[in-house]
Amino acid sequence: MIRNIIESILFFSRWLLVPFYLVLTLCLLALSYKAMMETYHLVLGLIRGDEAELIIQILHLIDLTFTGSLLVIVIFSGYENFVTKIRPQDSTDWPEWMAQIDFSGLKLKLMSSIVAISGIQLLKALFEMKTHNEREMLYYAAGHLIFVISALLMALTDRATQSDQNR
Repeated sequence: MIRNIIESILFFSRWLLVPFYLVLTLCLLALSYKAMMETYHLVLGLIRGDEAELIIQILHLIDLTFTGSLLVIVIFSGYENFVTKIRPQDSTDWPEWMAQIDFSGLKLKLMSSIVAISGIQLLKALFEMKTHNEREMLYYAAGHLIFVISALLMALTDRATQSDQNR
């Protein structure tokens, strides 16, 4: 009986994750606001005609888009995998990948997004080299390389695990 009570409490505790997903949804709203501000700066860059500034503003928008997409992946997949199933029949525009992603796929999507965001940050730093010293650029490049290697190792580990499970 005690075991059943403990298991019920543990099973119910998954609902404690819901506030985290709601906060991440608010973060998505904040990113949307930031994207509107970056769009305003993009328009100003068009008016000024500064090509380098325009490219940097576009990279900022791409970075925000990747980050927002990363948040959506975490919110939907996390809620679906750890809290409860979402009923896709209630929505006609339900993303197809939602029903197919498992925790392993979620990790790979997260790492892919992080590598893309890191690459964009490195590219922005390269365009803004005048404001960064050699040491900062080295840190940007090293950080990006660490993310790339981590993603590759995670993908190889998942592939090895899947091939072991298929035997």
